[in-house]
Amino acid sequence: MELTTQQEKVLSALRKAKKPLSAYAVLDALRTQGVRSPPIVYRALEKLQGAGLVHRVESLGAFVACRHTHGKGPDGIHAFAICSQCGAVEELCAPSLAKSLGRKSGGLLAEINHSMLEISGLCHGCVRGACAKKNTKKGSGACSQ
Repeated sequence: MELTTQQEKVLSALRKAKKPLSAYAVLDALRTQGVRSPPIVYRALEKLQGAGLVHRVESLGAFVACRHTHGKGPDGIHAFAICSQCGAVEELCAPSLAKSLGRKSGGLLAEINHSMLEISGLCHGCVRGACAKKNTKKGSGACSQ
């Protein structure tokens, strides 16, 4: 897929971000580059999601740039580990889990169009106390773990 200039800007902003970004946070990050309209960001996000380059983290209402190659069907599962304290997010790649879920859903679904799995808990940094709550806003993704 050939990206438009606006799509490239949105994808670049998400790749540079240290945390998942809402559509309005993407807009704020791109204002200095001339992007000033929410519909432009939303259209770009929609196209990038369709191409598998961006994922929406449903529980956060935010977007992340894809770090893996996904296909359609059970191998195309999108899974995320989310720290409920500091907000750090990591995309997971678990082909065996994807295949297992694909087999389990086979009784009902002939074809899988979309899958999203989100697991929340505490990251290693928060468990060790290395994520300073006073320095890290929830959802900032700033914990170094």
